[in-house]
Amino acid sequence: MVFAPGEKPGNEPEEVKLQNASKQIVQNAIRQAVRQVSQESRQREESTSDNRGTVQLGVGELTKKHEKK
Repeated sequence: MVFAPGEKPGNEPEEVKLQNASKQIVQNAIRQAVRQVSQESRQREESTSDNRGTVQLGVGELTKKHEKK
């Protein structure tokens, strides 16, 4: 590591702590974003499958009514 004039090598552990803290913050943000996207995706899938079930049920009911005639 190259030090600027007046910079002491003793500052390195503090810099390492800051870098580690920054990495942790970024990792936590990424994890949170992945969780949120996963949750939203699951909710969309559930909503879509609920709608499909209703449509399929409706088609089945229409077919049964048509067969009775």
